[in-house]
Amino acid sequence: MELILRQDVDGLGFKDDIVTVKNGFGRNFLIPQRSAILATISAKKVLAENLKQRAFKEKKIVDDANKIADAIKALEIKITAKVGTGDKLFGSVNNINVAEAIEKEGHTIDKKFINVIGGNIKRLGNYNATVRLHREVSVDLPFEVIAQSK
Repeated sequence: MELILRQDVDGLGFKDDIVTVKNGFGRNFLIPQRSAILATISAKKVLAENLKQRAFKEKKIVDDANKIADAIKALEIKITAKVGTGDKLFGSVNNINVAEAIEKEGHTIDKKFINVIGGNIKRLGNYNATVRLHREVSVDLPFEVIAQSK
């Protein structure tokens, strides 16, 4: 079944992508959730026209995302956390903590666009996160988890 995505779907594609999925997934999940529409000939023509009109606006958005990416690359993020014995943390550090640390530096990024490599962090040390600013712009953000001073 060929569908046109109306919004980003994790693991499948981005908005306005034409994707092929199994019939049940499209018919029972994507279409009822309003995440996709059938890719008929007329829908493809409408999509092509919309993409032409959006191309100029998209260039400006990508340029802005690249500027933000350069600013984020220059940041040195240090996240403080409570530590037990050794280097083991009380709780964990995840994408929410990284989003808060970036916001303290003056850049607002939604937590759902941050992916901490390795999932939840439970020890002190240096780690990486991937920040997706646009479908074409992603940044690798190194950060350090340090012990909270008592």
